[in-house]
Amino acid sequence: MQALRHSGGRALLALLTIWALAMIVPDLHRLVQPLGSFGLYANNDGVITDVQGPFADQEASPAYRAGLRAGDRLDLTEMRCIPVDTPRCASALAVLGGLRLVSVGRHAELSLAATPDRPARLMELVAEQRPVTWSVLAILLPDQLAAIAVVLAAAWLVWTRPGGMTWGFFLYVIWFNPGQSSAYYALLQHSPLPLLMQNIAGAIAEGAGYAGFILFALRVPEDESAPRWRPVERTLPAIAVLLAVLLALSHANLFGYPTELATRVGLLSGLVVAACAFIILLARRKELPPQDYQRLRWVIWGCLIGLPAIILSDIGEGTTLLDSLWGGQTPPEEFWGLLRLVNGVLCLFVFEAVRRPHVVAVAIPLRRVTILGFLLTAPTMLLHEQVGHMREGMSESVALPSWAWFAITVAVLFIISRLHESTVHLADRHFNRAVAKAGDELGNAILMAEHHSVIEAQLVRGAQRAFGLSSASIFRNEDGLFRRGPHSEGWDERSAETLDPADPMLGPLQALRPFDIDAKAAKRNRLPDGLALPVLAVPIADRFHCFALAFYGPHANGNDLNHDERAMLAGIADKAAAAFVKLNIAALRRRIADLEHEMRVASENPVLQ
Repeated sequence: MQALRHSGGRALLALLTIWALAMIVPDLHRLVQPLGSFGLYANNDGVITDVQGPFADQEASPAYRAGLRAGDRLDLTEMRCIPVDTPRCASALAVLGGLRLVSVGRHAELSLAATPDRPARLMELVAEQRPVTWSVLAILLPDQLAAIAVVLAAAWLVWTRPGGMTWGFFLYVIWFNPGQSSAYYALLQHSPLPLLMQNIAGAIAEGAGYAGFILFALRVPEDESAPRWRPVERTLPAIAVLLAVLLALSHANLFGYPTELATRVGLLSGLVVAACAFIILLARRKELPPQDYQRLRWVIWGCLIGLPAIILSDIGEGTTLLDSLWGGQTPPEEFWGLLRLVNGVLCLFVFEAVRRPHVVAVAIPLRRVTILGFLLTAPTMLLHEQVGHMREGMSESVALPSWAWFAITVAVLFIISRLHESTVHLADRHFNRAVAKAGDELGNAILMAEHHSVIEAQLVRGAQRAFGLSSASIFRNEDGLFRRGPHSEGWDERSAETLDPADPMLGPLQALRPFDIDAKAAKRNRLPDGLALPVLAVPIADRFHCFALAFYGPHANGNDLNHDERAMLAGIADKAAAAFVKLNIAALRRRIADLEHEMRVASENPVLQ
């Protein structure tokens, strides 16, 4: 029975993963072949709020040229989907609720309600290809790549660690990922019934995603929750159904009912879910040991940043609630794409927090994400209008094909990535000044040491104090075994005294480079457990010989060793190896001097021979 349930769970996981990827992968084709647009924005009440759309000016918009103006209203009763398989129903599905992209050449039959100035009328529009700009493509490409990576990562977590925690996160990721789905919906618009079914399935997936994220918040990072949270878990199915029904009501405009208010309420409910998840995560902080608390901090910051970003993006794309931010105008689609990309931060943080037993201080990835966000946002927002004028000016002199704009986008992203790498390096150097200073002082103390025990003490106690580690120890290479020296921090009498170099745990030692310690191998070799569990082994070696092996645990607050700290420990180990060689050479020289003295004395006193 257990095996059948396991197989069924994996089959369901595969189907949901395929569906999630099917919604986002087709948009990669937009990089070389843009979709079309009618050039209008109609809210969920049928009110037309914009007749320019993605085009550079109103004169280029099919809707404006056909006579549509902001303030016109679609007659929802005339365009209702009863029956479903009608051209007007297909048109309603294509234009209601935001800036819809459609296939180039797509026809739409719009029934317009009477106004004080105009009588009711029927209008036909033909979608034209939307203009291509590097700013749109520069956001679309990372959005789609991040979405694919996020979906596959969440599916991998469920595949390898099935449980309520990973399933909850996966249900969230199905709908709330950074990807855009315009091409997928454009394909479905050719047949109203499948598109209507997709809308209903989307509402169900959205409700399940919200409930799934609350379940994830209750169980992260070890898929366990305290007894006091069990009543909350039992209410999650009801919450999912309630949210799904509320979100499905937004599609009632397809049957003649205005739903702008219902859509806003449904999407704003996501902010309530985000607040609840955030409160749960904060309340659970004291329930966890230090190393798990640091993992929870990653999720807390990801929730604080990513979940509101994706919800605001959905609100901005699906309603007119946020139009006031742009003086009543429809915000640029690049802005919503950037917000969707920010949601990838949450997914990345969650994946790392679940996958790794130890994580570095959350300030490090936050700093890097902030730098990347600034590098992407500044040129996109500042040059949003200028890009359109530049494209028009270039088009007058030379017509660039879509693939050329794609190549320009790739070049821009490459430049941004290089700027990001350089800026992150400078920022890390600035924020790691204290650690770098402590590492330099420790290395200099080792080089000045005049005895092996002093070097070992600096490698253990000195490193433990300088980096605030939970544990540190050193094993000497003696008689074909590694024997624990007298200096240890966080190791007790139950911990291993010797280690076999042939053990698989020490296999990476052959490269004479620092390597991570596997938790299962550490337990097998009786290394300390819990917070003192070593995470890094650093050989004290030169090119020809390994003198000792140092083991270091994470920080005492539960944070993992970051890249710079690992590099510093490796550099300190190199200095220690050089100091060992220096002391060995000095001892050898003294021994040679003693032997030469004995030989000289013996030659001067033949009687002693």
